[in-house]
Formats: sequence, C-alpha cells, structure tokens
Amino acid sequence: MDSQTLEMVGRSSCTVHSDNLGTDQAESACRHEHSHILDSQTHGGGYAGPVSRRIFCSHCRLQRWLDVEAALAMAQADVGIIPQQAALEIEKAARLSTVNLLQIAEGVASTGHSLMPLLSALQQNCSPSAREYVHFGATTQDIQDTAQSLEMRDVLDAMEGSLEGLLLKLTTLANEQRNALMVARTHSIPALPTTFGLKVAGWIDELMRHRERLGEARKRVLVVQLFGGVGTMAAFGTEAMPMLERFAQRLSLDAPLAGWHVSRDRVAEFVSTLAMVTASLARIADEIRTLNRWEIGELEVGWSAQQIGSSTMPHKRNPEGCEQVVVLARLAKVQVMLALDAMILEHERDYRGTRLEWCAVADVSHYALMAISLLTDTIIGLTVNDKTMERTANAFSEAICTEAFVFEMAKKLGKSSAYAIIFEITQASQRNRVSMREAIESDPRVSAVMGEETLAKLFEPRSHLGMAEKIVDNVLGKAAGHY
Repeated sequence: MDSQTLEMVGRSSCTVHSDNLGTDQAESACRHEHSHILDSQTHGGGYAGPVSRRIFCSHCRLQRWLDVEAALAMAQADVGIIPQQAALEIEKAARLSTVNLLQIAEGVASTGHSLMPLLSALQQNCSPSAREYVHFGATTQDIQDTAQSLEMRDVLDAMEGSLEGLLLKLTTLANEQRNALMVARTHSIPALPTTFGLKVAGWIDELMRHRERLGEARKRVLVVQLFGGVGTMAAFGTEAMPMLERFAQRLSLDAPLAGWHVSRDRVAEFVSTLAMVTASLARIADEIRTLNRWEIGELEVGWSAQQIGSSTMPHKRNPEGCEQVVVLARLAKVQVMLALDAMILEHERDYRGTRLEWCAVADVSHYALMAISLLTDTIIGLTVNDKTMERTANAFSEAICTEAFVFEMAKKLGKSSAYAIIFEITQASQRNRVSMREAIESDPRVSAVMGEETLAKLFEPRSHLGMAEKIVDNVLGKAAGHY
C-alpha cells in the first residue's frame, strides 16, 4: 500500500474534499478519495443520506469495535473472569481519539488482519497488567459481528422512525382523497372504477406489514456474538454463560443460544427485509411517476424554481425522485444475493461471508434509508389532480362499467351467458371503432333484460365502487390504532 493510500485510509471517510476542481493545480492536488458513487461530493446525495453515513462512517466503525471490547472486559469483570481494575482501565482506554489512525492503516496493510492493529493500539494505552486482559478469550469475529449487530440496530431504529413518518403522511393523503374517483388500470389498460383513497390505502397496508417485519426481525437479528474461536467458549471457563448474558445486557442486545460465525441467516434476514421494504417504496414511487405523465396528469410531483429537468428542453419537469427510488430498490435487491451467498460457508469459521456482509449490510442500509427519505419528500410535495381523475373516469365510463352490466344481466341470464353477450358487444365495438355505450344500449339482448333507467345508472362510475370506502376505513383504522 503506497503512502498516498495509507494517508487516505488514515483519514475519516467523512472528510470533505476542500480543493476546488477545474484547474491544473487542483487536479494535481486531488486526493482521489471519492471513487465510489456513495462518496461523491456532487452525486452521492442520491444514494446515501446523513443518517446511514453516520452509522457506517469508517471511524465510527472502529470506535464501535472498541466499544464492544470495552463491554467485553466489563462483562468479564462482572463475573470474575478478569480483574475489575483491568476492565475499568480497558474501558477508559477504548477511545479512538487516542489512536494513530495512520498506524492502524499501516498495520492492517502489513499484517493482513482487520482487527489486530487496533487491539495493539488499545493495549498500548493500557498499563502492562491491564493489557494482558484486552480481548480476553474472544475471537475477531466475535467483536466485529457484535458491532455489526449494533449497526443493524441503528439502521432499524432509523428505518422504523422514517417509516412511521411516511405512514403518517400517507394516512393523511388517503383520508383526504378517500372518495376521489379514478380509473383502476390492469395491465396498463382502464379496467374498473376505483378511488385514489383506496390506492393509497393499499400502499399503507403494505407498508404496515413491513413495519411488522422490521419489528419481528429485531427479535432474531439483534444478538451478540461471543463464542470464541470455534464456538465452544472454552477460553472463558465455567463463567462463560453468565458472561455472555452480561455482555448482551451491557450492549442492549440479546444473547443467542449458540455461536453464529457461519450461521448467517440473521444477517440475510436483515438485508432481505430492507430490500423488500425498498421494493415496496419503489412500487409506490413508480405508480406516482406513471400517473404524473402529462397524458395522464392525475398526479403532479413537486417542483422548485431551482430545479432543471433537461439541459436542452426547458419545459421538462422530470420525476427524478421517483426514478431514483426505483434505482435504489434495484441496488438493494443485489445486496440480497450477496447476503444469501454469505450464508454458504465452511466448517466453524469462514471469513468470506463477513467480507461480503460488510458491503451488503452497509449498502442496503444506505439505499433503503435514502429511498424512504426520497419517497417521503415526494409525498409531501405531491399534488392530486382529483378533477382530472374524475374526468378520465367519466371519459372511460362506457368501458370501465362493463363488469356491472355482466352482473346485472346475470340476475336473469346467468353469469356466463351475460358475460358472453357483453364480451361480444364490446369486442365488436373496439374492432369497428364505435361507441361501446351505443353498442350496448342498441343491442336487443341487453334491452330485453333491463330498462333505460337501469342502463343509465350502470354507466355511472360512482355506482360501482363497491366496498372501497369501507376498505379505506379499515386500513386507516388499523393505522390509527398503532399511534
């Protein structure tokens, strides 16, 4: 590793590049440290926000490892495995501010070990007697897995808080638009009448299930790891189990029944759950993007005077926030494949999975938290053109009410016979490019079983909303009951 790379590793990943680009001098002074899209000072804001950056900051990760080492020492002192005074000294010394990060980077490069250089620095900050008890009986993966559990907990805290905020916005929207008549579309074609309130209620219902999933995942995922080299806990002696409980209590995590050095289902569940949430966010965002199209115009995303849609077409107002949520969902999906690959490991220890998880856990967290932030902003700025929705529903009334004709005629003819008649009429009208309404009204098979007044009523979209309002009430009732 060359000196420039060592210098970069030794600095915080949060350091802002202060050079002004665009001159030969600036080019020669560039540190070349923002090489991933997440780290881009200009475009990284679309992929990760301040919350996830704080959780996965490289300095914060090292400090988190030291925090776990301190909790380990104190838990061991609690049960008499190491002296209390040594534990207190280790806890006091476990501060990243006392460590030379450049030396840590050099140590990782020379030893090829991800933790030993940091442990050596911790030992140097302790007295000769206390340093003998640093990392006593633990293995590297015990520390790093436990720290990753702390990271996942922070992510779940942030995700659940953001999800609650989004659900509040959506419940307000659904309540306001509960009776906004619109066309329901299947396979992108007008199908039946519905309401925008019901559409939003469907979004809420799906996200409430994710809220439950996130809560359930906590019970299984957020556990410590402290089982030693091969999972036997042999180095800890007879106080191993009490020590494990105290270790978990000090970190506010749960104690698992057995070691999980190669049992990575917990991490895979975390990654998969976040990817599922992000996919649902993308479905909502993409629906908004579609209804925002000018030829539909039923929704309108927010737009500020500073925004620019196109470098060549001045009129453009592109729904890029919605598009970015879909991008983030696709990136999150890829992390699930990595997490599943990380489950297939050998024997009692195999670090290949850990190296995959370090990428997958962080990346899916960045993408999920950014996606929910973008969608929340979109909902806040959304304009619902309810008059356009109703106008479109009325314009397609002759088509979207055909189901009602089938079931009205079925009262006398039976459903199959009624369907065959309406199918024949509507398909012929489309082939011949004539009005479905005129074709239905003029067909003697129809007029034989219903009068003009019934015919006119059946062409009214609002008479075919079924239980839409009741369903909205049920969803909003459950949502309200949670708060």
